[in-house]
Amino acid sequence: MMKAVKIGGITKAEDIALADVPVPGTAPGWVLVKVRAFGLNHSEKILRLEEIAEDYIQKPVIPGIECVGEIEDPSDSRFSKGDRVIAMMGGMGRSFDGSYAEYAALPAHHVFRTDSDLPWDELAAIPETYLTAWGSLYECLHLKKGETLLIRGATCALGYAALGLAKAAGCRVIATTHRESKLALLEKADEALLDDGNLRGRAEADKALDLVGPKSLLDTLRCVRKGGIVCDTGILGGVYALDGFDPVKDIPNGVYLTGYFSNYPSQEIVDDIFAFLKEHDIRPEYAERFGFSDIREACIALDEGKTNGKIVVVL
Repeated sequence: MMKAVKIGGITKAEDIALADVPVPGTAPGWVLVKVRAFGLNHSEKILRLEEIAEDYIQKPVIPGIECVGEIEDPSDSRFSKGDRVIAMMGGMGRSFDGSYAEYAALPAHHVFRTDSDLPWDELAAIPETYLTAWGSLYECLHLKKGETLLIRGATCALGYAALGLAKAAGCRVIATTHRESKLALLEKADEALLDDGNLRGRAEADKALDLVGPKSLLDTLRCVRKGGIVCDTGILGGVYALDGFDPVKDIPNGVYLTGYFSNYPSQEIVDDIFAFLKEHDIRPEYAERFGFSDIREACIALDEGKTNGKIVVVL
């Protein structure tokens, strides 16, 4: 048996509790990971409070879309017992049990070896956050040295990661927050702006990463120069789709719109991220650390949104 969080319906953070459940077995194409730490994500809050009611969610389910740990049972995979790995996405915590547990059975194609010697808590700040930041900046925005990047909704874990990557790459960064009290947290940016919902005329960039999402997207499209690109990655604004979106009228001439979906990581991308972090001496930062026995308090901190950055849980 092992300790895990398992939910079958709408679950507030205050109702989170550890339960005894069987350690999962493996099958061909799957590996068993001994979870050492994991990060919390906004999408897990959405799962608990809204998405769990949808038919496509496997219920009951152990939440958690990422983790770091060691291979306990490699099954028929390329891994060996004891390999240090990170895992993320691919249906974790939705289509099958995720990482809020002492062990996780995961599809081998979404588990990736790492030779990083970072401690588990710092390593746990990397998987989903840095994958999404990296993919948004380089796969979607094709960010280049010397360009100006606008990060809208920058005072979240993903925003901080993107800011650090962009600055290390030699870019000028304009970062925004909708809370005046958080402007000081954007000290690494070249310019920090208070976002009142209308940045047109106040921010001009070559590329833009919108983490607020559809709520601000139309305005963001008017904050990039002709030939620029906007990447819609987040949904911090709580609006999930554009009602009545007209691409002809709503996308300015010569501006390009894309989006990043983090469900398809690869070993090559993971290797590129770790190589970049090492080359630029970037240590992943997190805002708060909890023990697994305090998972309830960690989820409360996530739901309240008062933590400035990534929350990690260490087993």
